[in-house]
Amino acid sequence: MTDPTPSGARGRTVVLAGATSAAGLAVARTLHAAGGRVIATGRSADRLHDLSATGARVEVADATSLADMTALAERLAAEGATVDAVLPLVGGWRGGGGLEGQSDEDLAALLPALEAVRATSRAFDAALRASDAGRFVVVSSTAVGRPLAGGANYTAVKAASEAWTRAVAQGFAKAAREAGEPLRTASVVLRARALDPDQLAARVARLWDEDAGELNDRILDLDG
Repeated sequence: MTDPTPSGARGRTVVLAGATSAAGLAVARTLHAAGGRVIATGRSADRLHDLSATGARVEVADATSLADMTALAERLAAEGATVDAVLPLVGGWRGGGGLEGQSDEDLAALLPALEAVRATSRAFDAALRASDAGRFVVVSSTAVGRPLAGGANYTAVKAASEAWTRAVAQGFAKAAREAGEPLRTASVVLRARALDPDQLAARVARLWDEDAGELNDRILDLDG
């Protein structure tokens, strides 16, 4: 079970991109229980049924596609919706076999996780900066801190995703500085050794209880 959810998530609109996993379901349930509004995307309408049952609005869209994510951002903007957080959840693990086992096929299967980070951050950049407390969040792995040969493909993709997320953080800080405004938007990396969906959900719900200036460009350990 998740910890009691804080009130900071109440009224927040969160886009969960590529959310048809156990992690997506857990985050959707927790945010809905906290009074948040969840917009969950997936490539298959059939796989979105469980997310719809959590109270989430579901959208058939590919999280790795800049065109799909931009179209969703534009639809929400046309509706007058404020987007307060975006969390790409495309992931998975393939590896083993030392360096010899790091096949091109495995790398190709892992790359969509990075593509989703790139597409969602670009499509929703303006929307998150317009929020009074925008949050861009990616899920990474503690393996980035200690790469192993058998997981080199996986760790390389996670490390690239972290680097992109930190670049997003710099962009948020630069935009606030140039506008002469306080930093209200944060880009955050959440690392886990073995992802616990409920633990992730509880941590996401707490992101609005912390100041953006303290959160931006942080790497937070979900296991700690």
